[in-house]
Amino acid sequence: MESLWAPWRMTYILDEDKAAGCIFCLAGDGKGADDLVLGVGIHALVMMNKYPYNNGHLLVAPRRHLPSLNDLGQDEMCDLLDLVRRSINAIKQVMNPAGFNVGLNLGRAAGAGIEEHLHFHVVPRWDGDTNFMTVFGEVRVIPEHIKATRDKLRPFFADLK
Repeated sequence: MESLWAPWRMTYILDEDKAAGCIFCLAGDGKGADDLVLGVGIHALVMMNKYPYNNGHLLVAPRRHLPSLNDLGQDEMCDLLDLVRRSINAIKQVMNPAGFNVGLNLGRAAGAGIEEHLHFHVVPRWDGDTNFMTVFGEVRVIPEHIKATRDKLRPFFADLK
């Protein structure tokens, strides 16, 4: 029998390191404990997904705590989508994916894990990234440590305040 080691998952399983409050609001206020924030702008922020679907899985959110697209002002909408675009361009340069899944999960029924704070998922995809491990073992293999990916992507957002 083979073993797949993922000791960093124990914190998630035991829920020991969970910050009190909304992860996006904490990140926007500079209080994100995990240092996974890539950049914070005037109206939007981008951060690594702590529990990624693939390497480079980013979350892009408005700074204001809003559940719906209808709650965004025009400047917020522009900054949010610009940050989604910048995220895609950064990942393209650093990771050379074959494609992307970009989207929103609006409401718990749609799969939103944090339904009270609107956020985009930007997920790079490669041919064959869904393999037998995912299908048969219900295991996803993430080949690079999240902090290494963070360090490669962070320079693309250095100009944000």
